[in-house]
Amino acid sequence: MAQSRNYWKQDSLPLSILIFTVVATECTIGIIANGIIMTVNAVSWVQKKAVSINARILLLLSVTRIGLQSIVLIEMTFCILSVSFYNSVFYDISKVIFVFLNYCTLWFAALLSFFHLVKIANFSYPLFLKLKWRISTLMPWLLRLSVFISFTFTMFFCKNTYTVYSNSSRSFTIYNFTTKFYYVETKVVSMAFLFSLGILPPLIMFTTAATLLIVSLNRHTLNMRNCATGYGNPSREAHMQAIKETSCFLFLYISNAAALFLSVSNIVNVSLLWSIVIRIVLPAYPAGHSVLLILNNPGLRRTWKQFQSQIHQYLQNRF
Repeated sequence: MAQSRNYWKQDSLPLSILIFTVVATECTIGIIANGIIMTVNAVSWVQKKAVSINARILLLLSVTRIGLQSIVLIEMTFCILSVSFYNSVFYDISKVIFVFLNYCTLWFAALLSFFHLVKIANFSYPLFLKLKWRISTLMPWLLRLSVFISFTFTMFFCKNTYTVYSNSSRSFTIYNFTTKFYYVETKVVSMAFLFSLGILPPLIMFTTAATLLIVSLNRHTLNMRNCATGYGNPSREAHMQAIKETSCFLFLYISNAAALFLSVSNIVNVSLLWSIVIRIVLPAYPAGHSVLLILNNPGLRRTWKQFQSQIHQYLQNRF
């Protein structure tokens, strides 16, 4: 979304189709996975007339990710079909929504990691014990605060400071080109700084929470190993699996944050290869993280298998 340089040219149509296929596949998987998460938690909310804090975070996270990946999919479709997308009114609107949804997904994922840390980890610090006692009361306020912060930082992107190559294809004299180039670079630095301010707090929260959770689980696993008499301890294996999953979440989150920063800052925009890599990495995180959330949750995993069986049965009947 952030990179407005158009490389969807006729002479590179096979490459364009390949990139579009990969990104569309990632977005489709992400939309389906988040749709399952959203449906399961929404139905549970309606049936029980109440929803847990974990389910509430998952519901908000899935809704924002569906919107985010829908925008990415629409943008890719516009790019491959119309060269005038970046000058359209839709782009001016979608760029702001894209930034807001990115902020929200980063915050909701960070709060989900923080919630799991407080609920699962075992630390004897007084502040941590107080958080464990009051986390259910604090989390709704933190969710509202995260939406407010996301909205506030998004307002900086409402002006036309997002399209950094809007006039680069026009002809200029040497003097005018030098002036325009300086203006564009100033906007890129300012935009990257503002965007970094928005992604840095949730990045720090997620990284800290995930790291502390890994440390706590690893310490508990070592204690179980020292006390256990056999090697087939199911609880210890569950802890090891949780460590692997949290490490994978941490890697995906940091990779996504780095790709977002590089995309907005335009640092690697001169390289076609890096532009392609960033376009593929950005939708990969919401899809991959959501699939891992489903596989890690028994109820969501059961719904995912039912959905797969229905698709398989439909294909068999169809063909």
